[in-house]
Amino acid sequence: MQIEIRPLRLEDERSSFSSGDIELDRFFRNYAGLNQFRLHLGTTYVAVGDGTVVGYATVAPGSIAISQLPRSERRRLPAYPLPILRLARLAVATTHQGRGIGSRLVRFSLELAREMATRFGCIGVVVDAKPAAVAFYVRLGFAGLVVEAGELPSRPRPQVLFLPIGSIPPRR
Repeated sequence: MQIEIRPLRLEDERSSFSSGDIELDRFFRNYAGLNQFRLHLGTTYVAVGDGTVVGYATVAPGSIAISQLPRSERRRLPAYPLPILRLARLAVATTHQGRGIGSRLVRFSLELAREMATRFGCIGVVVDAKPAAVAFYVRLGFAGLVVEAGELPSRPRPQVLFLPIGSIPPRR
């Protein structure tokens, strides 16, 4: 199956998307379009195969304090907030999991970060990984950050991970 990754369109069918994660599915169905087309909070990119959305990634610009970066990444960086690309959401339909679509969406997001770095600045990509997804991101080169944050009641706390722009593998 050929997979095309492109920005979400208003006419894309979202109501039947199911990744097995209620929160990610609810976001895609109810908020991805609102956030992208009306509020301009981020952009959702969809993986489409045979005319059906089989995965998505939502990205947004953000910033990070130098104190949150690993010591090895702090060299010669200024002490003000540093620009990053945040990989805010990532999900693959249950019918297409295990086929590399999630990895393709992450690689696509990394290319966006590289473009962002060239156009107006970006030191890397940050993701708030759910506990079950940490190993997936670590395999792709992300490393943990120490971030002070309030506890999320009755939910597992996400782990904040970072991939420096210089560590993004070249495009194949």
